[in-house]
Amino acid sequence: MLLVLAVAGGLVVALLRWLAAHPWVPVTLMLIAAAAGGAWLHRRREAARWNEVRARGLRYAMPQIDALHHRQFEEAVRDLMSRDGCPRAERVGGAGDNGADVKATDPFGRLWVIQCKHRAAGLAGAAVGTPDLHVLNGTGRPVHNGDVVVLVTNGRFTGKAVDFARAQRLHLVDRHLLAQWAAGSTPLWGLLGSLPGPRRPGPGS
Repeated sequence: MLLVLAVAGGLVVALLRWLAAHPWVPVTLMLIAAAAGGAWLHRRREAARWNEVRARGLRYAMPQIDALHHRQFEEAVRDLMSRDGCPRAERVGGAGDNGADVKATDPFGRLWVIQCKHRAAGLAGAAVGTPDLHVLNGTGRPVHNGDVVVLVTNGRFTGKAVDFARAQRLHLVDRHLLAQWAAGSTPLWGLLGSLPGPRRPGPGS
């Protein structure tokens, strides 16, 4: 063990002497490391910038949405909320989600609680009825503290569901409104009426 330590110590001393005799070597290595670090940071910033650009330009056509798995549909709704200015939009759907699939805080400080109902057959699929709205109404505000409670579907709603939503201040996004939202550039709060007031001033106010 002592022999190994002595050899290692000798190598370290020899290396230090060599570097002292060639001071340009550590300087060159430091410059290379700094350049590599700067290039990595530049690439990371550029990637983040382009991701932001792509997110702002996110669009979905209804055939794309119809082809999604229900989990992918939740992710698409999350991404649309992010596109519209909700940087912390998250998909929370799954076991024990208490009726919420997506949560997002808009630029006005309002918390959106969104339930997603995907229909592979679109308008031809089963209409979303009041049972799903009962669950959302029972958790959207009491459990999740949502300011805006929404059910989004690529299909349709029953007449009773529309009446119930209106009475309980729930917001419905059917296939036609979803198509307008997903393919355009207007945020969802610009397409829905009767929203609660802002919790804080929005951009440009």
